[in-house]
Amino acid sequence: MTAVLRRTPLHARHVELGGKMVPFAGWDMPVQYPEGVKAEHETVRTAAGVFDVSHMGQIITRGPGALAALQHLTTNDVSKIEIGGAQYGLILRPDGGVFDDIFTYRLAQDEYLTVTNAANHGTDFTWFGHHHQTGAGDQEVEIVDAADDYAMLAVQGPTARGIVAGLADGDLPARFHVAKLTVAGKDALVCGTGYTGEDGVELLVAPADAVAVLDALLDAGVKPIGLGARDTLRLEACYHLYGNDMDAGRNPIEAGLGWAVKEATEPIGFAAVAKARAESTAEVLVPFSLTESGIPRGGNPVVGGGVVTSGTYSPTLSKGVGLAYVPRERAAVGTTFTVDVRGKHRAAIVEARPLYQSKDL
Repeated sequence: MTAVLRRTPLHARHVELGGKMVPFAGWDMPVQYPEGVKAEHETVRTAAGVFDVSHMGQIITRGPGALAALQHLTTNDVSKIEIGGAQYGLILRPDGGVFDDIFTYRLAQDEYLTVTNAANHGTDFTWFGHHHQTGAGDQEVEIVDAADDYAMLAVQGPTARGIVAGLADGDLPARFHVAKLTVAGKDALVCGTGYTGEDGVELLVAPADAVAVLDALLDAGVKPIGLGARDTLRLEACYHLYGNDMDAGRNPIEAGLGWAVKEATEPIGFAAVAKARAESTAEVLVPFSLTESGIPRGGNPVVGGGVVTSGTYSPTLSKGVGLAYVPRERAAVGTTFTVDVRGKHRAAIVEARPLYQSKDL
């Protein structure tokens, strides 16, 4: 029997706007709208677009033991997050495999909101509940599945902040900060984060308020953007996609995410990461571009060892780009290699990270 796809509170509006709906992580999501992926990509690079990311999950961790719990459960140093701050981190297995990558926002002295990937939310919440006691000791901590409490809209692009500011009742938070405001008359958590390589904000609102907020953004000139452009945008910025560029079989060191693991806080998996950091890894994830025509795709073999994990045609750079695991000795910027793109060998070169850098960041 085919599983029933979940729908976000904005599903009907996507259909009305001409969104092409596709299955994604158990959800029915818009991959593109009538203008197409390239036009949507360029809108975010030059103006402002809005993505429905309500499929993402949320976990609230609160109480006197919240900090200790999160220090154990997640890899970054949560004690460094000030009230109103945000931090990228990972959830690891004991063997160092990446269980998920997350953003954690500190809402109050002893209250944190963690945003998880859609496909991993259920297992993340179970993991939090099963493992938090080891970190929190006998301090009180409450862990709440808050995924049904929020819809989430990402408003991204050079004009995004100005447009949202015109709908908000106060100053927008800086990058990697969060503030409680009203947007279009609705209560919202406004987060200075995103997944596109452009400035902007992410809005967490009550599901019942999502349509009103979306319509206010559209009326203000923001264009709807689908998952297709979200992928090309994040890849130009070299942002990892869980399940492609890292997963439970990859260590943060080989995935280039060692900076997000603070071993001194002794999170789950820290010993395995310390070992990989000390001894190095056989492969490492690198950004690359093709130096001839072709479009790389995830799963394409790297000739001589390695594999492409994400690949696309970059509308901004006008060439094929991607991320790939390659042998460490072939990972230096400027190193050339060959990708097998559906049986045709295409020349590629290791690039510096990121492939695209916004002037606003």
